[in-house]
Amino acid sequence: MADWYLLAKQGGPLQGEISLGGAKNAVLVIMASLVLTRGTSRLKNVPASSDVLHMIDLLRSLGAHVSFDAKQNVLDVDTTFVNKWRVSPDIMRKMRASILVMGPLLVRFSKAEIALPGGCVIGSRPIDYHLKNFAKIGVTIAERGAYLNVHTKQLCARELVLDYPSVGATENLMMAAACTPGITTIINAALEPEVLDLIEVLKKMGAAIRILPPAVIEITGVSELRPIEHDVVVDRLEAGVLLLAAAITGGSVSLPAARADHLDLFLLKLEEMGHKIIVGDNKRGVTLAATDAPKAVSFKTAPYPGFPTDLQAPMMALQCIAQGKSVVEETVFENRLLHVRELQKMGAQIDLHGHQATITGVDELYGAQVIATDIRASSALVLAGLVAKGSTVMTGVQHWLRGYERLEHKLSRMGADIELRQGDWRHIKTYQQDSLSSSL
Repeated sequence: MADWYLLAKQGGPLQGEISLGGAKNAVLVIMASLVLTRGTSRLKNVPASSDVLHMIDLLRSLGAHVSFDAKQNVLDVDTTFVNKWRVSPDIMRKMRASILVMGPLLVRFSKAEIALPGGCVIGSRPIDYHLKNFAKIGVTIAERGAYLNVHTKQLCARELVLDYPSVGATENLMMAAACTPGITTIINAALEPEVLDLIEVLKKMGAAIRILPPAVIEITGVSELRPIEHDVVVDRLEAGVLLLAAAITGGSVSLPAARADHLDLFLLKLEEMGHKIIVGDNKRGVTLAATDAPKAVSFKTAPYPGFPTDLQAPMMALQCIAQGKSVVEETVFENRLLHVRELQKMGAQIDLHGHQATITGVDELYGAQVIATDIRASSALVLAGLVAKGSTVMTGVQHWLRGYERLEHKLSRMGADIELRQGDWRHIKTYQQDSLSSSL
């Protein structure tokens, strides 16, 4: 995608009613879990993002037969003929979620050969939480260069305590435990909505799983899991970006499919800014009407149900034009503030100290040439571009395409002046370049 870019221009308030796609962070692990079964499963509401396409390639490389109707968002996966346990380094390096096949492959073959995963540049995101707990349940792990060779004589059920409620480690261990004789308990488990969606899938397959307070998952192993049909949970992160798009432009948006119970703290912060939030019956459906005078609010990211790290960057973009000062602290990933320097190019007043950013709201932002370093940074820069004077050119669009399915089209339907283009972007003048030329 080196010659692709997103062009965003300043426009008026965005408005509309928008449908939501399935959650990328849910569907990838659900696709990996299908290796636990033999037969054909059907997933609905599957986003046609590039990460989903990469996971399809991964499953095919293992021997699965996969059919994807991108227009209907329906994915059929036949795992009957899965006969390989080695995952191509080229596939693994394209996305970090590829590590999630480790648990299912250990169940199916008692071994796996996996290259270390790639993905966004947002920190080390160590897989130690995965590996040291796999070792506790009977897995021998050898690291050889860029590869992990793992094997087991027999997986053993036991009590596992996570140092940190890692989503990926919780999911990987849970999938392995689903077919491990005995009772496996994961203490300090992640309980994000996407994890709960995986639990629902595993239960449909025949797994015996209970959630116990305060954050414990208990899995009683079964001998076999069966294929399933499942509607992937809607993407709370896409919902967040669309709500922020209406808020930053002073518009309004209705998301009938949004789950307000998955966005409680995020919606509270929007209300504290002065935006009007209307939630439908049973917390289904969210509507936002933007205030004309948004107030700055501070927040700190944390595991669910705390403020989502995946909404930190786009929420920061909103604070850049709010009245007053806000403090944003990132506690989940050490390098997830790389978008700060790009927002500064657009005139944002941000003082960065380690994992904490202090933002002083400004009256205007200005179009610039910016680079997206990860999925959520891409949404922050696009939101800023929708209100920045002139034009904003964003490269690094591979991250945008990994995280969202045609989100630029949804924003366009709301009235945004935004376009995904291919070609040389260096001839496009931003507001700052025009101003500089006129002053010479």
